[in-house]
Amino acid sequence: MEIEPAEEVKEPPRIHRLDESVVNRIAAGEVIQRPVSAVKELVENSLDASSTSISVLVKDGGLKLIQVSDDGHGIRYEDLPILCERHTTSKLSKYEDLQSIKSMGFRGEALASMTYVGHVTVTTITRGQLHGYRVSYRDGVMENEPKACAAVKGTQIVIENLFYNMVARRKTLQNSADDYTKIVDLLSRFAIHHIDVSFSCRKHGAARADVHSVATPSRLNAIRSVYGLSVAQNLIKIEASDNDPSSSVFEMDGFISNSNYVAKKTTMVLFINDRLVECTALKRALEVVYVATLPKASKPFIYMSITLPPEHVDVNVHPTKREVSLLNQEVIVEKIQSVVESVLRNSNESRTFQEQTVEATPSVPSVTNNDLHLSPSPSGSKSQRVPVNKIVRTDSSDPAGRMHAYLYKNPQKYLGRDSSLTTVRSSVRQRRNLKETADLTSIQELINDIDRKCHSGLLDIVRQSTYIGMADDVFALLQHNTHLYLANVVNLSKELMYQQVLRRFAHFNAIQLSEPAPLQELIMLALKEEDSDLESNENDDLKKKIAEMNTQLLNQKSEMLEEYFCIFIDSDGNLSRLPILLDQYTPDMDRVPEFVLCLGNDVLQMEWHGP
Repeated sequence: MEIEPAEEVKEPPRIHRLDESVVNRIAAGEVIQRPVSAVKELVENSLDASSTSISVLVKDGGLKLIQVSDDGHGIRYEDLPILCERHTTSKLSKYEDLQSIKSMGFRGEALASMTYVGHVTVTTITRGQLHGYRVSYRDGVMENEPKACAAVKGTQIVIENLFYNMVARRKTLQNSADDYTKIVDLLSRFAIHHIDVSFSCRKHGAARADVHSVATPSRLNAIRSVYGLSVAQNLIKIEASDNDPSSSVFEMDGFISNSNYVAKKTTMVLFINDRLVECTALKRALEVVYVATLPKASKPFIYMSITLPPEHVDVNVHPTKREVSLLNQEVIVEKIQSVVESVLRNSNESRTFQEQTVEATPSVPSVTNNDLHLSPSPSGSKSQRVPVNKIVRTDSSDPAGRMHAYLYKNPQKYLGRDSSLTTVRSSVRQRRNLKETADLTSIQELINDIDRKCHSGLLDIVRQSTYIGMADDVFALLQHNTHLYLANVVNLSKELMYQQVLRRFAHFNAIQLSEPAPLQELIMLALKEEDSDLESNENDDLKKKIAEMNTQLLNQKSEMLEEYFCIFIDSDGNLSRLPILLDQYTPDMDRVPEFVLCLGNDVLQMEWHGP
């Protein structure tokens, strides 16, 4: 008889406390699930900072670079040491504050989470400061002391190498195009709700922004700018409310697509108390209405903004704040569903159908339509439903449109028809800026020469053209009437800048640097960027001599530079003011060293050869 061996008794595993770095990285993976999660958190922080302009720059879908810049109130210098620590926030101080929270951020986990899965750099300046500060963070703490730097109003946060220490997560996010699409969709949603804020989103290295909205008083204009005319013209305004404490208290307004709108998927943009969220129950309820009401079960476009008392919303439900919990949610969903159904049924009674035109014959005149502007075809062929000169090969979501914004327009309502081109432009300059006239005879002669050589036909083409897109790095496609043109953007830009400088000569507006920059150091930076052989002492000595000579020359010509070009150089050789060539455009400050070097070389050539 065999005796079975006794089973080995296993000891229960010991419970141990995880290392703090492991805990923080696990928590960071829940908050920052994808690059779009980081963008959402940073944009919401910018909105909380009362920003009026927010721009996003993305490289490789956000894995290599995410840069979010705003013009908000900035971050205090004394708060920078704890800025990226977990659970540090300016939004609340005790748990009860959650019942009345109105800001979009409140946990103090977003920035901290980013530092555990990426390299974060913050540049900020607050109102009244002479300069800003730049500091880098890793694992929730500063890597070094904040460094003083030149900065524009607000805050810029840069995240590099996102998920560098999470190999599995990074491999699953290799399709950068998909993540960039999600970021563009996110910014589009913010842009049509926060209509008092300008939004911009583009890929690193791209000349054109994929999202570019400007502040507007009209919600419909914002939707048209972001989602296009085909969406905006097929929307119906909708409103609903209830003020019965026993059932529900809410207000809702928004836009829903009508029976003429056709799409392959549902687009639902939902904001609850200005917070971008998702509500699966509401989305399904509205889709049911569309399926039951419309003859074609097309997917709708829905924008809704719901306002509730803060104490009726639990925002602390999801790590990414993507979902919220509402008091009496079923009642609210049911009432909104009922209103949408009623509006859709009424709109479905009058549908718009496309017309098909018939052949026009000499004996039967074609029917005219004020909206379509139809006209009979003299050859007897089918008439065009849309005039040929109205067909534009361009993206309706591009707000840039025509290029005439940079050209001087003829003020016909102030001047007679027989006014000369020179008189017209002079009048325009005087109305825009009383000082914006040339005091020097030589400058006026150059302007007159431009006016004489101006080709009216080409001027009309550029002024009335529609921008379509870049064909390559140099040529852009423009459409004027029925013609398509290739325009050399490089040459066109040079001519534009030349004319702008002439017309504003000695009367430029100026941009003030937050901290004066030493000319000699700027020139040395530019010379080092040009020369890759940084270890050569002879080159260093030569660069130093060139920098000293150019600095001395610019100091000698400082009065001329200030009077003619509004470039201010103080007695210590510091640059503190630069001219503005294009209104409402801030130049790239990283190119200032190169600009100063070129300026010194140009002044030196004028010394040797004369103007």
